[in-house]
Amino acid sequence: MRDLPITPSAPSQRWIPLLLGVLALLDLRVELQLLFDHITLTSLIFAIRHHLLAVVVILLLPSMWCHYGPVRRSEL
Repeated sequence: MRDLPITPSAPSQRWIPLLLGVLALLDLRVELQLLFDHITLTSLIFAIRHHLLAVVVILLLPSMWCHYGPVRRSEL
């Protein structure tokens, strides 16, 4: 499959997933520090259960990065 040219008139909205990723990491910063110090199953489950939105955002970042990227000509 060949790459289609990107239209110059459609601006990229990649700042949205970038902002969400930074906010998710800020929300998880204390939990990540604890996990780096002593990783246990209990601490991992606690981090996922109490920061579920941040974990889901981080897991969906690759999909959002592609979705909010530049618009191809075939999508117009």
